Amino acid sequence: MTGYPRLRTAALATALVFALSGVLLASWVSRLPTVRDQLAAGSAALGLALLGPGAGSLLAMPATGRLSRRFGSRAVVAATAFPACGVLVGLSLAPTVVALGLVLLVWGALYGSWDVAMNIQGSAVERRAERAWMPRYHASWSVGGIVGAAVGALAAHAGLSVTAHLLAVSLVTAVLLVVALRLFIDERDEPQEEQHARAAAGPLFTRRLVLVGVVTLCATTIEGAAADWLALYLTDGRGVAASGAALGYTVFAGAMAVSRFMGTPVIERLGRVSAVRLAGIVAGGGVVLTVTAPALLSVYLGAVAWGFGVALVFPAAMSAGGEVPGRAGDAIAAVSTIGYGGFLLGPPLIGVLGQHVGLGSALLVLPVLAAGIVVLSPALRPYTPPAAQ
Repeated sequence: MTGYPRLRTAALATALVFALSGVLLASWVSRLPTVRDQLAAGSAALGLALLGPGAGSLLAMPATGRLSRRFGSRAVVAATAFPACGVLVGLSLAPTVVALGLVLLVWGALYGSWDVAMNIQGSAVERRAERAWMPRYHASWSVGGIVGAAVGALAAHAGLSVTAHLLAVSLVTAVLLVVALRLFIDERDEPQEEQHARAAAGPLFTRRLVLVGVVTLCATTIEGAAADWLALYLTDGRGVAASGAALGYTVFAGAMAVSRFMGTPVIERLGRVSAVRLAGIVAGGGVVLTVTAPALLSVYLGAVAWGFGVALVFPAAMSAGGEVPGRAGDAIAAVSTIGYGGFLLGPPLIGVLGQHVGLGSALLVLPVLAAGIVVLSPALRPYTPPAAQ
């Protein structure tokens, strides 16, 4: 059995890898308005290009659980995160919207598998330490988002080219990944009780796990809409400069970070189901405020509520998936695959609607999905063996 100090070190390393993932994504989305202008892309065309990350993730993620079981999550993170750093730079070099979509497809495959593998590592560490650390891993991802978006805002304000900005981010990320991965544990060294549970495991896609995936789908669509469209909405719908638009996503990411750092005590006090139900209500209200508030300050406050609410749902779903005895990695991969459908559904849905009714009105689809989280939140109750259900 791995000792607690070693697990705590692995948890810190896992948190760093989560943060680096957030840095890369936020670095990209913070420069999306500039890339859009360079390519002279409309909302519908850009929405179709933004199908790439979701499609790539859905193609690659189902196999990540099996690959992690065979090679370990450390090897899978290494095999996906380092190439993702290189592909990030390639996003800035795409000459057309079609080329951008193809590069985003590759980016999504790498980034999605990276996401599943680091969640598998995080789940293994928190279960062995018997600590509810998953929200804090995701809080670290959000902190990375703050850093990435803030640096992106500064780069845009300074007129730094997108390529130079993303190249610098990729190089720093790669160096820090080398440090963090050395401190991962090998989750394949399972305790005896987990080996027995794996041997006795039944079908993976139970009704509970599918519903957990649907809740994750709603959450990732709401979260991904902020990544893909919030900066563009502030630019086009509110007339905010590029640096101010990037600041909007920074505010959103900051709210997510605060919410996730608070996640462990909130979930312990309210219970996972009640916490997720409340999160859905707050997220839906935040989107409505962002779109309908007349004053720009209120728009930013809406973005705060949007991020604060949706932040808890994804880590809560990962914890729920990780509770499946003996099949935590496969369950996390399954929930993530269903959930990442939100990144496939969201961009074209919002983009096509935005082309016809305006981007602000299109974003009002998101509170409907937030209502779905509220209704389906009981699916995230703690796992109980089938005989006890």
